[in-house]
Amino acid sequence: MRRRTDGATELRVNGVFVMDDVETSSERLLAHHVLATGARDVVVGGLGLGYTARALLDGGARRVVVAELHPEVVAAVRAGAGAGPFDDAGSDHPALDIVVGDVADIVAGLPPASVDAVCLDVDNGPDFLVHPTNLTLYQDPGVAACAAVLRPGGTLAIWSMDDSADLRAAMARHLEDVVATPVPVRLQTRQENYWIVSGRRPVRSAS
Repeated sequence: MRRRTDGATELRVNGVFVMDDVETSSERLLAHHVLATGARDVVVGGLGLGYTARALLDGGARRVVVAELHPEVVAAVRAGAGAGPFDDAGSDHPALDIVVGDVADIVAGLPPASVDAVCLDVDNGPDFLVHPTNLTLYQDPGVAACAAVLRPGGTLAIWSMDDSADLRAAMARHLEDVVATPVPVRLQTRQENYWIVSGRRPVRSAS
């Protein structure tokens, strides 16, 4: 975490630029995307600067579990960097549970069909990894694990710097209604798109 000469707070992890607090619309839209489906119990992979968690809490989520691999990121956000998904005293919001750990481990420890949504924002997408070991999150093992903890109709939503046909294919093997939604953003003088790739666990009629 560092303060740039332009006054922005910038987050770098493992030497890789992750985000700053200048353009945060896509992080907030990740939250709004799952809230619009009715999600109230949500797991988030990656705290970042707290914008996704804050939007979930402000949008009425009942329980938000955030898995963040780096304790120094949690400490910086708790100290006031970014959106601050905490109360005025710096304590966790009553609906918020921040766990220092790998989101893959957190998901693996959840009961089947126990959450409404899983939001992943731990990399810049499957083609721009912060940690190379995260690749399996975007392949069949990771997608299948996330799908298994979703309630019927629940959503897996993944923030990505670019669209990924391979990610959409992996998600389509375990979820339905898979779609890549572009999010227009202004990056300094450039107009670009970030992406939210999402899919829904099928709702099956009782036999």
